[in-house]
Amino acid sequence: MLYGRSSEVSALDEVIAQARGGCGGAVVLRGEAGAGKTALLDAAAARGEAMRVLRTGGVESESDLAFAALHQLLWPVAGLLDALPGPQRDAVRAALGHIAGGAGDRFLLGAGVLSLLAEAAGPEGLICVVDDFQWIDRASADAMLFAARRLGSERIAMVLAVRGDAPVRGVTSTVGVRGLPEDAAAELLESRHGVPAGPVRGELIRLTGANPLALNEIAAWLTPAQLAGQEPLPDPLPGGARLFGDRVTGLSAPARLVALLAAVETDLEVVLRAAERLAVGSGAVALAELEGSGLAEVSGSSVRFRHPLVRSAIHEAAAPAEVRQAHAVLAELTGDDRRAWHLAGAALGQAEPVAVALERAAERARDRGGYGAAASALIRAAELTPEPRARAVRLKDAATAAWLAGRPGQAESLLAEAGEGPGGDSTLAMEIARLRGRFELNSGNAAEAVRILAAGDSLDILADAVEAASYVGDTAAVVEFGRRAAAHPEGFLRDTVAGIGLTLDGDVAGPALLRRALARADGLEDAAGYLWAAAAASALGESDVATEMAERAGRVARVSGMAGQLPVVLEFVATAERLAGRLARSRAVSEEGLALAREAGYENTVAAHLANLAVLAALRGEEEPCERQSREALAIALPHRVGLYAGVAAYAPAMLDLCLGRYPSAHDRFRALAMAGPGAGHPTVTWRTMPDRVEAAVGAGDEAGARAAVSAYARSTEHAATPESRALLARCQGLAESDEEALGEALRLHTNPFEAARTALLLGERQRRAQRPVQARAHLRRAWEVFEQAGARPWARRAQDELRAAGENASAPPPSVLDALTSQELRISGLVAEGLSSKEIAAQLFLSPRTVEYHLYKIYPKLGIGSRTELARLVVLTAGRTPSGLSRS
Repeated sequence: MLYGRSSEVSALDEVIAQARGGCGGAVVLRGEAGAGKTALLDAAAARGEAMRVLRTGGVESESDLAFAALHQLLWPVAGLLDALPGPQRDAVRAALGHIAGGAGDRFLLGAGVLSLLAEAAGPEGLICVVDDFQWIDRASADAMLFAARRLGSERIAMVLAVRGDAPVRGVTSTVGVRGLPEDAAAELLESRHGVPAGPVRGELIRLTGANPLALNEIAAWLTPAQLAGQEPLPDPLPGGARLFGDRVTGLSAPARLVALLAAVETDLEVVLRAAERLAVGSGAVALAELEGSGLAEVSGSSVRFRHPLVRSAIHEAAAPAEVRQAHAVLAELTGDDRRAWHLAGAALGQAEPVAVALERAAERARDRGGYGAAASALIRAAELTPEPRARAVRLKDAATAAWLAGRPGQAESLLAEAGEGPGGDSTLAMEIARLRGRFELNSGNAAEAVRILAAGDSLDILADAVEAASYVGDTAAVVEFGRRAAAHPEGFLRDTVAGIGLTLDGDVAGPALLRRALARADGLEDAAGYLWAAAAASALGESDVATEMAERAGRVARVSGMAGQLPVVLEFVATAERLAGRLARSRAVSEEGLALAREAGYENTVAAHLANLAVLAALRGEEEPCERQSREALAIALPHRVGLYAGVAAYAPAMLDLCLGRYPSAHDRFRALAMAGPGAGHPTVTWRTMPDRVEAAVGAGDEAGARAAVSAYARSTEHAATPESRALLARCQGLAESDEEALGEALRLHTNPFEAARTALLLGERQRRAQRPVQARAHLRRAWEVFEQAGARPWARRAQDELRAAGENASAPPPSVLDALTSQELRISGLVAEGLSSKEIAAQLFLSPRTVEYHLYKIYPKLGIGSRTELARLVVLTAGRTPSGLSRS
């Protein structure tokens, strides 16, 4: 029976009811030990009617065993694994130990857990109850929380009980479990223990804070005379583990030893065999005594303690030597990860063989995507390692695992400690320095990353140094590192890195190297290679080719299992989509990347996606989100000296002013953007936005400024050879010189429909003002259609106003049918158009197949269609629509 928990039960009922209706969610029960969280979990499990229930709980002795809790949660439904997408299925099977190895991608594993839970939910729904979340092993916790944050369209309720202030990342709904209301506490004492109304009952409630466990245990422990008020209450009353201390010390020695073995090992058979080895007589008899005390009970193949505080009391009652002895015997009877951790528990001082065993446990966890567990094992291994160099290697590996687990703060601390140990080993020192540089680049100070990486001479480190300097916007450093890279043997990476530096330095050999690198692009296999190809194209001034390479990187990254690097790749994909004028798709990619970056702890990548979202808001004419997201991005990028993201974030309000016709303000912002130094601005942002700066200068009446910007743009793109790059330069020249022929030439060259529409608008405006409305209307009408389809509202209104002034009052073109879709629905629709099945889409978007089907069920009526074939055709037609006339003057 639950006393005084009606409000808590009502909150749980609401979560369960919403999940039953297809709107899943997670909730945290947070309270101190003994507050009644487990009783509320039991109540939640019983209130789902026909809903399936899966349970697991954290056990302190298993908190270092990768996927121990996840195995307990999922084993009842493991038979449903075949319904999952192949990559997700294999990731979950590897985590559960069904197959060896795995992709090693925690995002993929989390998606697999979500998919399996969705399959288990079926039509009736599912309740997952997780007790003592603070002791759930890290690998399991990461996978569960990944799923918990994505339950919105699933019939799943997840209830997590956690003690104290232990963090539960990303689950914001919390039910506080505090002491009982006074009347409920009084009812508990009277009904269970016969404590009448009076001073003793009031004192017990006050001194225990109405904690249900404390009330029950203390009332059962007190004498009748104390309960009747005839004798004083003990001062102080027992609390915490002391609630069970007397009962533990009251056990016989054999029973205490069995209790200790069960406190550090959950397998009952192993516990009994260890008891026999320790000569306690009959282990079964000792176990029966332990059960008879009410402190524990046998549940299946394990011993379950009445409360976690019992385990704490057992540890407090045992001498350190007894604990080590228990671990030593258990190590002889267990294997793999359990053996490694028992050996660690038995170790007294440093022990290399034990460190090796833990290192192997870390490798197994890492292969299955359990990076948090791998970090824990490697940290303990380092503590046990006597030799300084080997200790530094293990700390370095622990830092990498912690980074991939989404814990950048821990990773940086571990790496700093590792840096103290290499001694005279310059190779190891450089490996540690490279990792420090990568960590700084992703989540810290990019200028510091440049300083750290500058000391390296290998091609890989020089490539990292060029990448870091490029993010800062430090052209001189890029040039230096590029020239150093040129000394390495020919190859794609060497040509790209050296070519970028030499091109920026004005060396004629640079563009040739970049062309040679791009000629190898078709043979690339990984996302990192395609991103370097995008950098090569960008250095040549060919933003259209850079866009294509970034899109390829995104396609590869989604199916390759990149151990959490997808959010970084999606920065470039989102930018590519925006530059191509696919604003809705760019927004969908950035929203996905932003969520993943926040989960991974990649702060600088968070800034990248916020900056891109700010620019998209500007193009849609949405002032508040543009300004807010720009500020949020700058708050990260400026102190971290990431000039690329700071530049994009500063570009957003400039573009907003340009879109809204506020030319003087836009002109001032673009000039400030061009003058910003490394860490605050970026040369790439400057040249890519130069066509916008020229338009702002002309609009503000600064003809000299416009011509100077055109000259700078011509120098930046002198090596570009694609029609689109020549089209943008022609548009700039046409604007600065009021040359209608140049604008017409730009229209003939454009391959980007969105940029063609911008040129058509500018040309149509000039023709309308030159009293040639018939010619103007053709361009303005086409521009209006493209802007409406893209959702670029300010330019659409501007084109519409010009069209009316030219004498045409045509009805508004229909907005894109895809505008009715959410970002998630848009992503799914795009993948359907590529011919992917629901399972394949689920694998790429880290969703369950049921979620994909759920979204398709909502997409069809929104678009007035009824099949995947119709959806694919609609997406292709919409994406490929280029209104006639844009390619002619």
